[in-house]
Amino acid sequence: MRQGAKAAVISAVAVVIVAAGGYGAYSLVGSGSSKGSGAAPPRHVVAEPPSAELAASGEKDFLTAWASGNLDAASKLTDDPATALTAMTAFQNNLKPSALTLTPGAQTTPSAFASATAPPPGSVNATPSAKPSAAGSPGASASPSGAPASQVLMNFKSKVEFANTTNVWDYTGYVGMVKMSDGKAAVHWAPTVIHPHLGTGETITTQQVFNPPTKVTDRNGQSLAQFPSLNQVVLKFQSGTTAGDPADAGTGVVITDDAGKNKPEPLFTIIDPKPGKPIKLTIDAGLETAAQKAVDEQFAKGGGKIPNAGIVAIEPSTGHVLAIANAPAAGLNLAFVGVTAPGSTMKIVTATALLQAGIDPNANMPCPSSITTGQTYKNDFSDAHNEYTFTQDFTVSCNTAFIKQGLATLKSGDLAQTALDYYGIGQDWKTGITDADGKIPGPGQSKDETAGEFMGQGKITMNPLAMASIAATVESGTFKQPILVDGMQQQPAAKQLPPDVLNKLRALMKSVVTDPSGTGYQAFQGITGNLIGGKTGTAETQPNVTPNSWFTGYRDNLAVSAEVLQGNFGADAAAPAVAEVLKVGNNG
Repeated sequence: MRQGAKAAVISAVAVVIVAAGGYGAYSLVGSGSSKGSGAAPPRHVVAEPPSAELAASGEKDFLTAWASGNLDAASKLTDDPATALTAMTAFQNNLKPSALTLTPGAQTTPSAFASATAPPPGSVNATPSAKPSAAGSPGASASPSGAPASQVLMNFKSKVEFANTTNVWDYTGYVGMVKMSDGKAAVHWAPTVIHPHLGTGETITTQQVFNPPTKVTDRNGQSLAQFPSLNQVVLKFQSGTTAGDPADAGTGVVITDDAGKNKPEPLFTIIDPKPGKPIKLTIDAGLETAAQKAVDEQFAKGGGKIPNAGIVAIEPSTGHVLAIANAPAAGLNLAFVGVTAPGSTMKIVTATALLQAGIDPNANMPCPSSITTGQTYKNDFSDAHNEYTFTQDFTVSCNTAFIKQGLATLKSGDLAQTALDYYGIGQDWKTGITDADGKIPGPGQSKDETAGEFMGQGKITMNPLAMASIAATVESGTFKQPILVDGMQQQPAAKQLPPDVLNKLRALMKSVVTDPSGTGYQAFQGITGNLIGGKTGTAETQPNVTPNSWFTGYRDNLAVSAEVLQGNFGADAAAPAVAEVLKVGNNG
């Protein structure tokens, strides 16, 4: 923990609260006495800073009340009693210290104060709670976020003890003392009064902590050291921050982001966790080898014109992630954190919505050469096919048919609701590592945006993880949220695909890879299985830029999706990559 500049203690007093027989029993160590806050009339901060003596006395009174457990009295010794009471109560309730010793300190410099209270990297707060003044010596300091113009900056020593452990948490705290309209000094309240690193929108609390595992292996106990795309994944699990067996957990003090966007900042270990154990990921070394080879080949084939390629394999029956590979391996984890339009692979979701709406796969669904909804949409082929059925449109990936039928049958927001209800797209997945959740705009979109969404364009963003999960859901019939460690919590989808819809959807996806006219037919040559299917995607990003190549598909209990940036048509790059992994199969 960082410490601010050390200064001589100006008072020998230290106040201690001891949780013995209930909160509130305390002792006063050293000389000095506490001043009761009493019932004071409303008061406000004045521009004049308090004298050094007044600031020191005010700090001591505040720390005395806080450590004694008289939080109401302590809060009234600040310039924001309501907020202070809430924060100190949360500190007490969350940490449940058995004893709290607070020793008043001395004035500190604005630079030391600002340095100590500056948000650490990764914090939600971009600025410190107090800025140093022009002077570099102890005294007044200007502060943002509504702080008074002048404060006397003080430090103090905090000693926090806990039941059932000999570990004692010591840290240096900081307060800014202001002068009130009644002539007394008060603590200018800020989250940093609780702890120098605590900021707005954050909470100090306890959580389970774990020692790093002794090693990280695949599901069969094989080392993952030879897989470059998994380096960061392995490091994540070796860090010891990932939850393991609760019986092995210790307890630590952390600062958490209330919005859940940043990882907790560890401050102190209350109870030491047990020694680490080996941890098995759901990864399969054989499939990981095939996945890395598949994306490396497509990356190399691009001759330097392909920025990235990513691929993910999932076990449909469990949601276990079996492979994650990117090319280049040390680059962007496109497989998990990509946020690009998925192109026609999204027609799986559109088809689900149309089937739910009663459109039969054998029904006539004309495929015009173009359709205009504000923007003009075309197909990868120029001819119109008014005779096509729903199945034929899906097989050859007719954009215009899906847009025309979608606008006639569905409304804005239906695609997002279908994806959420049946495929878990729109949930906040917890896979074990950082991932970007798939996003589909809700109701209220323009006609042109809605039209684009039916063919996987517009504002929709996905990645191979999300699209592999969609294929896995069709293969198994039930959404299983992807995870990297067996036993992790998995969010269910609200609904299961109805049997009739599921059977028809599987038939549509099978046609793509078994019908000679299907966009995935060539890639799937030589692939057989009880359940096979897929869908290509060609996602345009901007004019005069080669589109991104997508494919998602399955073979029995294995679902795979790949994206090759600027790889052109789905059949050109992504489909062959997926096929290479599916050929290996899921052999457990």
